[in-house]
Amino acid sequence: MTDMKSNILSKYVIKNVRLANRLAVAPMTRVSATEEGLLTQTMHDYYVRFAKGGFGLIITEGLYTDQAFSQGYRFQPGLTDGEQALAWIETTQVLQANGAKVFAQLMHAGALSQGNRFRAQTVAPSAVQPVGEQMSFYYGEGRYPEPREISEAEVVEVIQGFVESAVRAVRLSGFDGIEIHGSNGYLLDQFLTARTNRRQDRWGGDIKARVGLLVDIIKAVKAEVGAEVPVGIRISQGKVNDFAYKWPGGEADAQVIFTSLAKAGADFIHVTEHEAWQPAFVGGNESLVALARRFAPGVSIIANGSLHSVERANGVLQDGADIVAQGRGALSNPDLPQVYAHGGEPRVFDSAILGPIANIKASELALLGEHA
Repeated sequence: MTDMKSNILSKYVIKNVRLANRLAVAPMTRVSATEEGLLTQTMHDYYVRFAKGGFGLIITEGLYTDQAFSQGYRFQPGLTDGEQALAWIETTQVLQANGAKVFAQLMHAGALSQGNRFRAQTVAPSAVQPVGEQMSFYYGEGRYPEPREISEAEVVEVIQGFVESAVRAVRLSGFDGIEIHGSNGYLLDQFLTARTNRRQDRWGGDIKARVGLLVDIIKAVKAEVGAEVPVGIRISQGKVNDFAYKWPGGEADAQVIFTSLAKAGADFIHVTEHEAWQPAFVGGNESLVALARRFAPGVSIIANGSLHSVERANGVLQDGADIVAQGRGALSNPDLPQVYAHGGEPRVFDSAILGPIANIKASELALLGEHA
């Protein structure tokens, strides 16, 4: 095994969770739960193949966190009650028995919800209609509706939804860690973004105030699940409805965001970009991964974004990442760690493997594995 392969296949520890290697399966929305948000055999089989293929870490698709406004899609799994949580036990145990660790990603869709069985109305930091159109391959149609501005009392309920879902994930479902979905245009990212957050309260204003809800949720979740459980957050610039978006403050925004998340106690930051090795901003030299490493020096960094080859994966490790999360690379190579170990070339991604959601735009395909 070359040094390059031994690096990506070397062991790593996040908090107290020991990973067999530095390869993770990225969270990918699969819309294959029941209408009631329960795990299905199809989902079980989907996750198990990655554990049997040797991935050290598997991060679930986004699991909605309350029975009010959080659900984003039809057939999305949730963690809002005991039934949904207990449905995961067999799967987490099988994944762990095959050598993988499993983190639950917790998600609130906010204004980008396009399939909530509990509410027709959507909510957001401010009553601003999202740009773009709903995703047809996730059963959406037409423009996103204008959301209602979420009240301060409802923001507190959002925080509690993340906390209670995290507790269920750890204590009932058997997950090894928690990832908070703070990226890709969903509710927490809506609070982070000036265009969609025009609030005048504690969660609105400059970038330091707008990152406040993410900070509050990290702190609240960590306080409840305990010091032994890794709790991290996923961050991006691009959004499912605004693929090319960049933080307007550039590196200064990155400094505030990553520093704030580190101070909040995040055990890991999962950075996702379409091409993770590229400079984060026009005129700059550092990738978002490198900026996260610079501004959050004591935090584990997970990198995601078109890192399928061992050369790209190893390169982003050298750029400051500790773990590489694979989306399309994992879908086409559920045995990717074994492919690397034996010196093989990863199979090229073919959208036909997506089955019923294969009708996907090029920009949306680029976000597969980098958006949910």
